[in-house]
Amino acid sequence: MTGRIEPMNASWYFGIAAALPLTFGAGAAQAHHAFAAEFDANQPVHFTATVKRVRWTNPHTWFFVEVTQPDGTVEEWAIEAGTPNVLYRRGFTKDSLAPGTEVIIDGYRAKDGSRRANGRDITLPDGRTLFMTSPRTGAPERP
Repeated sequence: MTGRIEPMNASWYFGIAAALPLTFGAGAAQAHHAFAAEFDANQPVHFTATVKRVRWTNPHTWFFVEVTQPDGTVEEWAIEAGTPNVLYRRGFTKDSLAPGTEVIIDGYRAKDGSRRANGRDITLPDGRTLFMTSPRTGAPERP
């Protein structure tokens, strides 16, 4: 024994390099999805709703809204939108939609029939319509 530390062989370094993307990329790959994996382009939704809360998280921002039905009952819907960064560049901020704000939602319902939708557009009380979807997810184009 000479007292010096021997360098590790190349296969050890290769193994570590190969494992890092699997270790750190697994959460992001699992969390993100294509539009068609969860939403149905043949089930458009269009409704007036009241904002209950907004969750600004990656990889998607979520708008939780209440929709009053013709019979007077209220349903809570979760509307998936683009990333916070994408929405911010389009004019949204955390202060854009206070709870109680009435908006119009256009989007596409979840395939499982739940009260979830992928939001395409949101029309604000001042009449501005903002595009909500992340680019290149496979969601239908705007008409």
